[in-house]
Amino acid sequence: MARTWSCSGLRWTPEGPALVWDGGRRSALSRGKRVAFAVPDGSGRHCVGARGHACPVRAAVPERSTGARCEECARLDRAHSVAADTLADDPRPYRVHLAWFGPGMVKVGITAVERGPARLLEQGAVCFSWLGTGPLMAARRAEELLRAALGVPDRIPYADKRAVRAVLPATEDERAAEVRQLHARAVALAGWPEALTPEPCRPVDHVRGFGLADAPAASGAVVRLVAGGAVGGRLVAAAGPDLHLTVAGRGPVVLDTRLMTGWELVPLPPADDVLTLPVREFRREQDGLF
Repeated sequence: MARTWSCSGLRWTPEGPALVWDGGRRSALSRGKRVAFAVPDGSGRHCVGARGHACPVRAAVPERSTGARCEECARLDRAHSVAADTLADDPRPYRVHLAWFGPGMVKVGITAVERGPARLLEQGAVCFSWLGTGPLMAARRAEELLRAALGVPDRIPYADKRAVRAVLPATEDERAAEVRQLHARAVALAGWPEALTPEPCRPVDHVRGFGLADAPAASGAVVRLVAGGAVGGRLVAAAGPDLHLTVAGRGPVVLDTRLMTGWELVPLPPADDVLTLPVREFRREQDGLF
């Protein structure tokens, strides 16, 4: 019987993206690399636990869930996160950023200074700029200020991000335009937290780092993993948690690696491309009336 592997998710490092497996092993994901695995027949998806601890009941979780946690473990994990505002006394400095994912899609967010741009890579930001640096609560107030005064969201659904990757503006200047405009409006707002030091607008573009500049447009996205299903293809791009894989006989597809967590997986030997997982096809706008 083939050895099974449990995926902990995709991590972005200075060298690029890598799949992380339980136990600490990493698989670097260079473009052109073959990604191929199968879900054993009769298997199921189970909760990955929280805060480094296994789920005490090994609860079953939905196949479509991107969190792969049961209700209790999800609550425990969130209770100790910055996003839940339960770490008000965190002494680390934080940065506020503006992240752009496509036309009309700009969000505000925060990340610990020590993490550098990793959070932006994990979110699939096509372009971003730092906005300010300071204590956690000052960064939070800046987030709230931008939401209230300028209507800037702090979340953008991944489905929306994927939908625009095929129609991104061609140049870095075009992709940075909305970030520059919003940055100027943000630092001019009354009520800017005194403890937050504004930073100049210096847009960073990830299109080439993600591989999107030369990758063919994806035609669909894997909806979920299923027992007995498999996928095998070549990596042409990676953005956030998403792998863009070319599969012979159809256009490239997007695999959200968050769907892999909670499953026991087996590697596939080098062979023909395969895709036996449910896929949602992307809608294409018609060029004319007919």
